[in-house]
Amino acid sequence: MIHIYYGDGKGKTTAAVGLAIRAAGSKMKVMFVQFLKTEFSGERNVLKQLDNVTVTSCPDELKFTFDMTDAEKQQASAAFKGIFERSAAAALSERYDMIVLDEIFDLMGEGMLGEAGVLEFITNAPNSIEIVMTGHNPSQRFIDEADYVTEMKKVKHPYDTGITGRIGIEF
Repeated sequence: MIHIYYGDGKGKTTAAVGLAIRAAGSKMKVMFVQFLKTEFSGERNVLKQLDNVTVTSCPDELKFTFDMTDAEKQQASAAFKGIFERSAAAALSERYDMIVLDEIFDLMGEGMLGEAGVLEFITNAPNSIEIVMTGHNPSQRFIDEADYVTEMKKVKHPYDTGITGRIGIEF
């Protein structure tokens, strides 16, 4: 089935990590793919320790997309497109039970990955694989394809008062 966690509230990645851990604890084979994040997101350390979870690599350094030059955005786009294509192929050929595509909607929203390829993957994937996607603004096409859709709505967040992300809480 297809799961979507989206919105402007905190908890999208946290929900996806929780689901991945639950699946791994039930002996399911999980691939965890993160876009627009670095190797230093705390959840990666725990997920990498689990025998039946594959965590794809991320850049060591990455600017927020709004801080990237056009050239940097183009370079990041090519890298993330390759990560998506390799991960999608591996999820199918290596028979994963679950693939998490964290921040994929943001990647598509920034024009760094086309919707068509992602839609093709999720609509043609075998029914035996759980596909979990997160990000801010999925298109209606993704919502229509999904079996689970959860919107995280921000009511209040410390970022609004100038407090930046904290290690162990936001990353």
